[in-house]
Amino acid sequence: MIVENLKYLRESIERSCVEANRKPEDVKLIAVSKNFGLDEINTAFNNGMKNFGENRAQELTAKYNVLGNKVAWHFIGNLQRNKVRFAVQSADIIHSVNSLQLAYEINRLAGKINKVQKVLLQIKTSDEETKSGIEKESEIYDLVNYCKEYSNIELLGFMTIAPFTDDAVLIRDSFRFLRDLKDQYNAKGFENIKELSMGMTDDYKIAIEEGATMLRIGSAIFGKRDYSKEIMRL
Repeated sequence: MIVENLKYLRESIERSCVEANRKPEDVKLIAVSKNFGLDEINTAFNNGMKNFGENRAQELTAKYNVLGNKVAWHFIGNLQRNKVRFAVQSADIIHSVNSLQLAYEINRLAGKINKVQKVLLQIKTSDEETKSGIEKESEIYDLVNYCKEYSNIELLGFMTIAPFTDDAVLIRDSFRFLRDLKDQYNAKGFENIKELSMGMTDDYKIAIEEGATMLRIGSAIFGKRDYSKEIMRL
């Protein structure tokens, strides 16, 4: 199933890129492997997947302890400050930095292991109360500048989660807001802000049209999650 799903998904992404006048190689596919085991990850890896996304810091660490740098690990979930050490030890990129306090802790712990941690800032681009991320323009500006000053953080771009809706207009507005935000900061001299992590199984085509450089897709690759299964833990 995973092999067939990946083939279909890659073809779909390529078509969407061509239709949007974009190069397929400019859009990175991240396989969200949360709650899936090593067998599924290895199947995807053996079929060309190099980037995997995890939502839980300890699950990420458990998988990293087995697979190491064989793949690139993306931490994409809500990151609590007391779990930062797990993410810093394992993740190539942390997508969900949403406060000065969290950025400070990432920088501090990355410094202890002589690592420059690549990060994205999570921006809230909808009115949904369940969505997390930075909203205020002043807070975004402060965090962008603080990341620039931190020696053990490298800010790559922004991340968002679109509203949970069938309304394509609202989804597009969410992604367009993030793209416009990147353009604004590029114009201010922050040329390093290049990545837009947006788009999941149900909305990745819209995300591609609006400039996504990273797609976070799980069920379209691995199938439906069984949350009753025991996941890998430390």
